[in-house]
Amino acid sequence: MIDRHKAATRRPAIPSSRIRRPSMAARRRAPAAAAAFEDQQLDLPLFDHPATPSIPPAAPAMPPRSGQTGGTGERLRTLQLGARPLQYRLKRSTRRTIGFSIDSSGLAVTAPRWVTLADIESAISEKQKWIFAKLAEWQNRVEQRALPRIVWGDGAELPFLGKTIRIALESASGTLHYAADSALLALGLPLHVQTQQIKDRVQGWLQTEAMRLFVERLDLYAVRLGVSYRACALSSAATRWGSCSSDGKIRLNWRLIHFPLTIIDYVVAHELAHLREMNHGPRFWQTVESVFPEFREARQTLRQHPPELLPIL
Repeated sequence: MIDRHKAATRRPAIPSSRIRRPSMAARRRAPAAAAAFEDQQLDLPLFDHPATPSIPPAAPAMPPRSGQTGGTGERLRTLQLGARPLQYRLKRSTRRTIGFSIDSSGLAVTAPRWVTLADIESAISEKQKWIFAKLAEWQNRVEQRALPRIVWGDGAELPFLGKTIRIALESASGTLHYAADSALLALGLPLHVQTQQIKDRVQGWLQTEAMRLFVERLDLYAVRLGVSYRACALSSAATRWGSCSSDGKIRLNWRLIHFPLTIIDYVVAHELAHLREMNHGPRFWQTVESVFPEFREARQTLRQHPPELLPIL
């Protein structure tokens, strides 16, 4: 799975062997943790591996009280780390490790149901340097970024397959038409059309082109890898460029259509390679390299072009 820039930054999980477990009697009473991985899915983050940095939560008018339950079943808590208070969201699950992620709403912690709060907060304290560094990293990025905005109208420009194309509202045929030689997308709309109609038509065309091209490249690289994928769907995920489930379902972020074909090919090869290696170990990267030798350069390009550097549609 490849993450984009709104991707959540994930810290490698704390192994359960390092957490104090409850007594054997208590564990017999508790339901067994699910250990099956039938629906395993791997994603390609939008951010740097292994995770994507996130924005510290903006201070609300009335800060939630520690222990309050959020809308997703998470508990909102505050931990005092020296002179610095840290607010985080705690979610219990059947996973076997404590996991950390940072997204647009701050730090989220997912922990096994049997792990005590004291152990969870001890793990947070142990990783506080990484946590605060990632929160600061994201905040700096947010403060410094200049979001490219498209002024939707006749003559507007946007990236398509690594090149700049221009929009014309009217077209000679009265229908939508793209002329690759002149890099002109004629929408077939009246000059006095509403801005939202222009945006909707352009986005619809981009997504149609994305699906057509993604399927074409998936078919090509599937043959080269000797694998078969079950289905392909477009994604609008803010945190990943693509994902692949163990049952052969692949999702690709339609915003990849802004990038050159080589970048799309890297993401396609990356996701299809998971059908042979459902991990990110050495054999996985060897598989990617076997069909896409320049994957390192493509991966670096994605790392240097987070979502906020893409035009706002």
